[in-house]
Amino acid sequence: MTLTRRQFGRLAVVPAVATAAATTTATTARAATAPTRAEVLAAMRRAAAFLDEHVSYRGAYVWNYLPDLSRSWGEMEANRTMCWVQPPGTPSVGHAMLDAYHATGDEVFLRAAERTGLALVAAQLPVGGWNYVHDFAGTASLRRWYRTVGANGWRLEEFQHHYGNATFDDAGTASAAQLVLRLYLERRDPRFRASLERAIRFVLKAQFRGGVADGGWPQRFPRFSGSVAQTPWPDQRPSWLPDDVAHGMEDGEYTQHVTFNDDVLGENVKFLLMCMSTLDRDELAGPVRRAMSCLRRLQQPAPQAGWGLQHLSTAAGGRPAGAPAGARSYEPRALATHTTQTNVRQLFHYFRLTGDRAFLTRVPEAIAWLDSCPLTDQQVAENPLLAGRTHPTFVELGTNRARFVHRFGSNVRNGAYYFDHDHRRTLSHYSAGRAVDTASLRATYDELMSLSDEQVADLRARSPLSGGAIPLPRFFSLRDLELTDLFRDAPLPLPAVTDAEAGGLVADLGDKDHWLTPVDAVTNPYRGAPPATPYDGQAYMSKHVGDLHDTSPYDPRTPPEEPPYQPQERPLVISTSAFVANMGKLVAWTAR
Repeated sequence: MTLTRRQFGRLAVVPAVATAAATTTATTARAATAPTRAEVLAAMRRAAAFLDEHVSYRGAYVWNYLPDLSRSWGEMEANRTMCWVQPPGTPSVGHAMLDAYHATGDEVFLRAAERTGLALVAAQLPVGGWNYVHDFAGTASLRRWYRTVGANGWRLEEFQHHYGNATFDDAGTASAAQLVLRLYLERRDPRFRASLERAIRFVLKAQFRGGVADGGWPQRFPRFSGSVAQTPWPDQRPSWLPDDVAHGMEDGEYTQHVTFNDDVLGENVKFLLMCMSTLDRDELAGPVRRAMSCLRRLQQPAPQAGWGLQHLSTAAGGRPAGAPAGARSYEPRALATHTTQTNVRQLFHYFRLTGDRAFLTRVPEAIAWLDSCPLTDQQVAENPLLAGRTHPTFVELGTNRARFVHRFGSNVRNGAYYFDHDHRRTLSHYSAGRAVDTASLRATYDELMSLSDEQVADLRARSPLSGGAIPLPRFFSLRDLELTDLFRDAPLPLPAVTDAEAGGLVADLGDKDHWLTPVDAVTNPYRGAPPATPYDGQAYMSKHVGDLHDTSPYDPRTPPEEPPYQPQERPLVISTSAFVANMGKLVAWTAR
């Protein structure tokens, strides 16, 4: 999955719930006089207390809630007893609470952060990592959710089966482990020490050892013997489907492969460096260096000098270890342009961390490959979903042609994904194009190559790999932290927040003590097993959702053009994403 700050709601909203068209939101600009510090602190306290005491379940969170808490959602509809670990869920709220404590010194925020941290300790799997979700009602309740809601989310393959293992996807384990680390460091609280040690051991144990994959990580760990290794291909397919399309999980499920999807490797490196800097754990430098070498080693040879989302950890099907792998039905075997951009930026970081110019040696090859495969003007003009994108997401191995993903059918039972070279009618939920800034990559490369030996030595001396204690950044929720934020004396500028913005947030909080936000998407309720009847139409090809049996989230304003769907306003919800963003602004205003 793509690491984003998504928010989801539900189509079936009771009449008492207001909609975005009828109610102002937390982001509405208001004319307001400059608030006093006391007013801002009081508002922050009220918002935090309401979320902690009334919205959370045992200190844990999902993503969105109807105001009466009758229904709640993470990436999919969730039970009230569920905890969503994926950002912007439980760890994200915990980081925001701890940031508020750092900005104000108010123990209310620390107690809320600790309660959230303890919920994550309870949700931590025995192996030491975290799944996307946890259900405090027990394993039977969680399995029932997977069999019903999860199994029928057509485009959400990671939720269609319960494997009982942990995931690195979407920074779930990384964000949870970072919060546990921060809470332990705050007062050396023993309640978090054992959980932290389990998390460190998990990250180390999951790392591949030996061969070309040495130092990388899989998407999930440990491997589950019963995991699905291929997706079904319906016997009856639409009459319009071309004969020469490819389909399926070409290289089995992705727990067997080195994964770069959602910067899995980069997030794990970041967590290990944090532990090195704060826990006097110099032995973690070895795993970090192995991971950095793995990323560099798996860059493919020129002229296609990029990376895929996943790479084979061992030779398979006549293909060598290290080759790009296809591991989900809508992630074909290919090179990925956005992943290549991310990995080039990681190489920049690794040079800064180590001073080793070898990390920059093949960067020009990667940039040259990205320059060789942009989207054409015709492709962008003929597909509205490619607007603002510069490159195809996937590029075919060998031919260097763009590879586009589509789907047919109406639900998880009668439908399937396929890929070909047709740039039209692509998926809306998994973008066929990416914004890749090769000019910026080239400028950074030139800047780093021009550094003198003395400047490189200074970087290396301030690097967390150099040893010695380096405190963590003060705030984690104001923006995504980069590896360079972990350097000694690294600046962490606060975002600019005006008095009017802070005053508007205080006013929008009102007497209700929470912000209401129009939700990005809604879901159909679980209706039982979907029909297998073939569907010959194309109404669901470029939509986030299929028929009414599909439990995937979608924008209610632009549903499929198929009865009984009708456009509706976005309902208002209590959103953890909005809470983190709004509290972040008030934290920045307070700490300025």
